[in-house]
Amino acid sequence: MIKSIENFLHYLSVEKGYSEHTISAYRNDLTGLAEFAQKEAGSKSPGSSWAFFTRQHMLSYMLNLKERGYVATTMARKVAAARSFFAFLLAEGNIKSDPTENMSSPAVGKALPKPIPISQVRTLLEQPSKLSTSESRRDRAMLELLYASGMRISELIALNMGDVNFEGDYFVRCIGKGRKERIIPIYEQIAKAVKEYVDEDRPKLAHGKKENAMFLNARGDRLTRQGFWQKLKEYAKAAGLSSQISPHTLRHSFATHMLTGGADLRSVQELLGHANISTTQVYTHLTTDQMRRTYDKSHPRARK
Repeated sequence: MIKSIENFLHYLSVEKGYSEHTISAYRNDLTGLAEFAQKEAGSKSPGSSWAFFTRQHMLSYMLNLKERGYVATTMARKVAAARSFFAFLLAEGNIKSDPTENMSSPAVGKALPKPIPISQVRTLLEQPSKLSTSESRRDRAMLELLYASGMRISELIALNMGDVNFEGDYFVRCIGKGRKERIIPIYEQIAKAVKEYVDEDRPKLAHGKKENAMFLNARGDRLTRQGFWQKLKEYAKAAGLSSQISPHTLRHSFATHMLTGGADLRSVQELLGHANISTTQVYTHLTTDQMRRTYDKSHPRARK
């Protein structure tokens, strides 16, 4: 069973180009599924075949998840992982039927993104400048770049030396989902902040190591998602903001503020790296208040 999962994960990495973070999530979900399946089969052997796993087993698995208190969003993700896995096994000829075929996922209400106001973004971005360390100047460059570009945190920490253009047309080059490259324009101020970090602070953090990562931790290695998230929480607390703020909050805020400022939906889609414009359209729901104010101010019959 475990070998089949590893083959599937290898397929996702090599053939589909999924990120390490996504692969890790699939591994976690499918390992849980394998543990449940082995108990159902009455065997602890990791070599057991998936051929015995039926639709009834899948329904029992979903019931087990519910009994263990998983929320609908987590259950839906785990079922989606199982569905992709069994489709792979069927295509490879390892099973004769898909136990998830025509099976609906747990209903999940689509939550709207939660951006923060421009004033709060400004307050957050000011926090690293109150310190005077190489790490704080790195953090300032990262926070500014995250909000200036709308990148995902996984894309930000994956940046290497040379991925930010400091001269002429300022831009950042990143690799998004599906290993698709995109070029995101940035403004001069943030380009200078990143260059200052690269020239003055990165060498101090590198400790002579030949690491190609742009953003380094105190040991000279590539900064991790968890490391940056922890720093962000500290800055959010210092700014008096909600502890719920995450790196994705700045991505949501970037998209919302761009649309509010007059950017067209298609451009924002390209900047965010969304494959489908329907994903980007969720942000239009967040700009209705601004649209209402603009309408009331501009329409001749709306003005009092």
